[in-house]
This record gives sequence, structure tokens and C-alpha cells, in this order.
Amino acid sequence: MINFRYHVVSLTAVFLALAIGLVVGTAALNGPVADSLKENVNALRKDNQQMRQSVNSMQKELELEEDFAAEMAQVVLPGKLTGRRVLVLSLPSGREHTEGVLKMLELAGANVTGRVDLQDKFINPDSNNNLLELAVTAARPGSAPTSGLPGNGHGVETSSALLASVLVDRAQGTPPVSDADRKAVLSAYSNAGYLSTEGRISGAAEAVVLISGQPYVDKDSAKKDESVVKVAEQFDRSAALVVGGNGSAGGNVVAVVRGDPVLSQNISTVDNANTVQGQLVTTLALVQQMVEKKAGQYGVGDNAAALLPKLPQ
Repeated sequence: MINFRYHVVSLTAVFLALAIGLVVGTAALNGPVADSLKENVNALRKDNQQMRQSVNSMQKELELEEDFAAEMAQVVLPGKLTGRRVLVLSLPSGREHTEGVLKMLELAGANVTGRVDLQDKFINPDSNNNLLELAVTAARPGSAPTSGLPGNGHGVETSSALLASVLVDRAQGTPPVSDADRKAVLSAYSNAGYLSTEGRISGAAEAVVLISGQPYVDKDSAKKDESVVKVAEQFDRSAALVVGGNGSAGGNVVAVVRGDPVLSQNISTVDNANTVQGQLVTTLALVQQMVEKKAGQYGVGDNAAALLPKLPQ
């Protein structure tokens, strides 16, 4: 008959065997396993150091490339746009690199007639009806051509057409917009929170640089991206237009223009205007538009024809 003493002896034997196994196993494996782990850790540490050095090296190269582009701009741009009247129109997604594009335009001698920053509210689909109403009420009676505005019920398109009519040159035979009428329209949209202006708008422009960025990613992204394209289309109707963007995929305005056989013949795009190189190319693309009346697609992204335009001597 198995008694309590037998159970105690059996359990003691089991625990003793486990203890001996752990000691023997540790002793047998400690050397090879520990050495292997140590080698792996050292290898990973070296790989990490090499990767960090590679990142630092690439960052340094990028900074040097930006410095090179900035110095080349000092050589290439002066005088290229002397006397040309250019409007800078920025979208919220392109706000961060708007100032860099402005500096390049000024370096080229452009007469920047003004800077207009469209706000998120302007692109928001919820603003559609309000924008339609504002397009009718913003202009003073008899000033802006409200009768010729698009009538398809798209608020951004209609308001963009009105803004283009007061910010860029009007068709030959059409009376120019007075400063008072221009101010009235801009004030109406500014007071309603749809746009802001950096300083005074000095007059009508003959060319427009539209500064954009990455595509929208929220639930209304498709409608917002479509609205941005509507802005570009309306300003392109009256002036030479260059889009200085960031990227060329995902439905942003650069991607849409490049994928459209009609728009790509009239609108120039630059997909890396968030860099100094791209800001230089944006200005050169505008020079090409003004001198050769020719559009082109430039940058490093999909469907870019070249890094930069080839300008005549």
C-alpha cells in the first residue's frame, strides 16, 4: 500500500531530477548559446550604426543638393520674369512651401501681384451652397461678370471663376476690373473665412502659380481633391498656370492634371515643389509658359516628363 512517505520521496526525486537537469542543461548550453547571442547582438549593433551613418550621409547629401539648387537659382533665374505679373494662389496642403516658391519668383524678377491663401473652408463640401450664394452677392452690381459664371451648382467652381475674373487679366474687349471691385470681392470671401490675402493685391495677373500638396485623406477626400482641380481649371481659363505640388499620386491635383490629356496640354505641374529644387523648377516652368506658351510636367514622380524644362537661349 502506497503511503504518505512514498509520495514525499517521489516528489523529492522529481524536483531533484528537474534541478539536476537545469544545472546540467545550463552548464552544457551556457557557453555556445551565450556566445551566439553575444555575436548576434554585436552584429545588430554594427548594422544599426551603419544604418545611422547612412541616414546621416543621405541627410547631408540632401542638404548639399538643396544648397546647390539655391545657388544655381541665383545664376539661372534673375531677369527671367522681369515685368511679368504673377499671382500666387496657395492651398492649405501647400502652405509650408509657398514662401519658398515666392522667393524664387521674386528672384526671377516677377511682379507678384499678390498672394491669396485659400482656406480649408473653401474646399469643404459642406460649403457648397454658401459658396454659390456668395458668388452672386460678393460682387458689386455691374462689376464682376456674375452672369457668366458656371451654372452647374458646384460652389468651388463658381466661386473660383469669380475670383479668377477679378484676380487675373480678363478677355480682350472686356473692361478691366477696378481696384474697388476687386477689393469688394476679396473682402466678401475673406470676411466669410474662405480665403486670406498676404498684403494688398496690386492688380490683375497674367500668370498664376497654384501651390498644392498631398491629396486629402479624410472621408470627403474625393470631393475635396475634385474641388482643387476645379480651382485649377477656372484659373487656367484666363491665365498661364503652373501647379507647384508635393507628390503625383493618390488623386492630388498634379496626378489629375497629368492623367488628363486636355489639362496636361495647358497646365504645367511640378511634383517636388516642397524642395528648393522643385521651387526653382516651378519658376522655370512658369518661364516656359510665358515665353514658349508651352506646358510641361516636371519633377521626380509618376508621369514627369523631365526634371526641369529645357528653355530656349
